[in-house]
Amino acid sequence: MVELKSRDEIARMRVAGEFVAGILAELRQRAEVGVNLLDLESIVRERIRQRGAQSCYWDYAPSFGRGPFRNTVCLSVNDAVLHGLPFDYVLRDGDVLSMDLAIGIDGWVADSAVSVIVGTAAAEDVQLVRATEEALEAAIAVAVPGNRIGDISAAIAEVAHGYGYPVNTEFGGHGLGRTMHEDPHVPNAGRAGRGYRLRPGLTIAIEPWFARTTDRIVTDPDGWTIRSADGSRTAHSEHTVAITADGPEILTRVG
Repeated sequence: MVELKSRDEIARMRVAGEFVAGILAELRQRAEVGVNLLDLESIVRERIRQRGAQSCYWDYAPSFGRGPFRNTVCLSVNDAVLHGLPFDYVLRDGDVLSMDLAIGIDGWVADSAVSVIVGTAAAEDVQLVRATEEALEAAIAVAVPGNRIGDISAAIAEVAHGYGYPVNTEFGGHGLGRTMHEDPHVPNAGRAGRGYRLRPGLTIAIEPWFARTTDRIVTDPDGWTIRSADGSRTAHSEHTVAITADGPEILTRVG
């Protein structure tokens, strides 16, 4: 069931969104050659503790994972793109790191993801990251009352196909608010004009992610980390967005 949020409830989600955005901004600065993924996980744990917030990932045990998840941030490197378990890995020059973070404050949740290139950036990786960011911008632009979920999905796919990237629809965006995953599902490809009609009060996470040369995925033996099936590099961008009468409001924007 889709739950529409009041202005006050969206304001409370905005608090969580600003906190998530601030942590991701810090992680962007700290993700350098020689940094261990476990150090980034430790930073997130400490920021959550200091704020008295709640990790949406800790103890999360959905049907698609081998739960419970025992970390506070998803860190996915190179061909890994979603649900990456932080592990003892030191970042190398040229790595593509996707960081996905969902946190609750006072019972309201926000979710966001960014991809960064560590050290020397290869042109093809810059393009891949840019494509997810452009797809996110295009999707947010059509997230207005009266449009439908399919308009968001179609906008994402149009950008992907313009760059020549295939699109996986097994994992995509979703509603959120009191919990991290609510209705509706927001696929990264679909038909414009189809699906749930967008209304003021709807809050969704829009999250385009692409692999360079495949739309197929595989899961690591850890039961969580999702990779491109052919080992090609990946990228992921995400914002929590509120549909309002005045247009889309990004709740996880920095600044």
